[in-house]
Amino acid sequence: MEYLKLCDSDYRFMTIVWDNAPVSSGALVKLCNEQLGWKKSTTYTAIKKLAQKGYLINENAVVSVIIPRERVQRDESNYFVERTFDGSLPGFLTAFLGGKKISKKEAEKIKQIIDDYSEK
Repeated sequence: MEYLKLCDSDYRFMTIVWDNAPVSSGALVKLCNEQLGWKKSTTYTAIKKLAQKGYLINENAVVSVIIPRERVQRDESNYFVERTFDGSLPGFLTAFLGGKKISKKEAEKIKQIIDDYSEK
């Protein structure tokens, strides 16, 4: 299975796009300078690269999202569980919790999520 994956810098950039889209490329340059310390050329390179990969579109100097954040998060999470835990969600949860305790409220929320996604 092919997963959508972004390197750290592309993910941080896309987070700014997801939070602000549609956004003018000029405003995006300013946001990336403020939040990432990027120069104008770095931002335009990222726009071009991620447009070529199909994550966003830049039309008339307005950057819009094509692939939503939730899709990337889902794919990256699935890839991580597959690669690191041979696809075992219980193995992932055991390692993630690492012996720490969760609140009763958190446990109930997790149980509800499991119930919502369980095969009927």
